[in-house]
Amino acid sequence: MVELINRGVILADKVKINKDILSKMKGLMFSKPLKKGEALVLVSDEEGIFETTLHMFFVFFSIDILWLDKEYTVVDKREGVRSFTPLIIPCKAAKYVIELPKKTAQYVRIGDTVEFRKP
Repeated sequence: MVELINRGVILADKVKINKDILSKMKGLMFSKPLKKGEALVLVSDEEGIFETTLHMFFVFFSIDILWLDKEYTVVDKREGVRSFTPLIIPCKAAKYVIELPKKTAQYVRIGDTVEFRKP
């Protein structure tokens, strides 16, 4: 298991990491809402905007989203993204997309570095 930590605060301690194409395509579609402490990390093969663009079709709850570059620096974020939002495009190229429960990213700032740590 992995913990996601930002500025000493644990954002999530129950983290699922999706690297393969099928699990990234499914993402949170048709799943139950994320609970406090849960997160889904989508890992792209390389940094990019297209590679880390999302949609919220068939995700029946709102989430917060963080985009991180290859150095784990937050390059973009969105809070309270609603169900069935057609396209969520990051402002800058990213390698990691972190999907979090709503209101989890409120203290994360662009430029912060998120740590992936094994407890």
